[in-house]
Amino acid sequence: MYFLNFVDRNAIAQARLNGLEDDLGMSGSEFNTAVSILNVGYILMQIPSNMLITRVKPGACISGWMLLWAGISGCTAAAKTYGGLVACRFFLGIAEAPFYPGATYILSIFYTHNELATRVSLMCCGQLLATAFAGLISAGVFAGMDGLRGLAGWQWLFVLDGAATAVVAMLGFWLPPNTPRSTRWLNEEEGELAEARMKRDRIGDALDKATAWEGLKQACKDGRTWLFCFMQMFHLSACAFNTFFPTVVETLGFDITTTLLLTCPPFVVAGIGSVVVGWSSGKLDDRTWHITAWLLVAVAGFVLAVSTLDTAVRYVACFIFSVGAFSVNAIIVGWASSTLSQTEEKKAVVLAMTNVLGHIGQIYGAYLWPKSDGPRYGIGFGASAGFALLSVCCAWVVRAWLIRENKRICASTSEPVNLHSY
Repeated sequence: MYFLNFVDRNAIAQARLNGLEDDLGMSGSEFNTAVSILNVGYILMQIPSNMLITRVKPGACISGWMLLWAGISGCTAAAKTYGGLVACRFFLGIAEAPFYPGATYILSIFYTHNELATRVSLMCCGQLLATAFAGLISAGVFAGMDGLRGLAGWQWLFVLDGAATAVVAMLGFWLPPNTPRSTRWLNEEEGELAEARMKRDRIGDALDKATAWEGLKQACKDGRTWLFCFMQMFHLSACAFNTFFPTVVETLGFDITTTLLLTCPPFVVAGIGSVVVGWSSGKLDDRTWHITAWLLVAVAGFVLAVSTLDTAVRYVACFIFSVGAFSVNAIIVGWASSTLSQTEEKKAVVLAMTNVLGHIGQIYGAYLWPKSDGPRYGIGFGASAGFALLSVCCAWVVRAWLIRENKRICASTSEPVNLHSY
């Protein structure tokens, strides 16, 4: 489901290489606006959807939204003007918004804080593999279907992506889990076990059950929420190259088909790295040092990419900054979930809020990669390096805060408690 979430969202990046801008009469920064506007719709829907998800069956909920975005994605092929494309992108953002925070919420009610990062990183492989294989899919569609039945290759791409998403969405009404007690393929004993595991994992400052609005208030009043929000915002700002990756690879000087094929390997490696780093973080019960180390790897890749136009060196840099930047996403999400899970309602809102502020970075990040700045793209790579360093700073502030909280919890109780991890 997450694979298709990103395939549909980023199809515009491949469509650009097949004449999308020319066919719709686009010029200047209009493509950047079409990329950016999706995040506006995405931001508007995230918090309301995750306030609702604790009151419905979450698996069925995200499947319903998936069916809606499948239809909108397919309809993008019918866009005849720049305005039509922008409208489709805005509503696609609204429809796609509930999936990621909803899916991470589902994982967070089944897996403990030491297990969560690995599971989220496995799910996030869907995003990375989508970016990797979208180029292969697009290359095949553009080569074999461009002009078929009067439709351009980029139009066929949107139609086929939407159709595949609709099929998976229908299966999603039966297959995903809901809560431990309401998942159809868990028996009563298994549901009790899953629920008991999570109760034992609750941290020392756990609260009683709350309403959806109380969960929103709890999240907003907790200063740690905002630190995680800014950490994720800076991190995703550093990852804004994702949508423009085919454009960056195009600067290597190959034809369109080869360019699309070359976008695949860096993200396959990034997917493997994400799982390994997520597993290592949970195994060692460490968050700060993992985030620091891998975002510094990303910074090194950004610096290398902007410092040369040599084809081989620049392509190696694509591997380095992709692995470094994307390896920490699951750690940040899992860290926020386990730290701010005093109630299920608060946790659901926190997951949405971190993603909301994260995607604010994607709105302005789209304008950091103007075509006029090519082929070096110094603005985009330089800003990405700076955002990565700011995310690292946020991680260390959170670490210091949690160390202080752990000391307070230990001093106030004689009972054994699960303390915040950092």
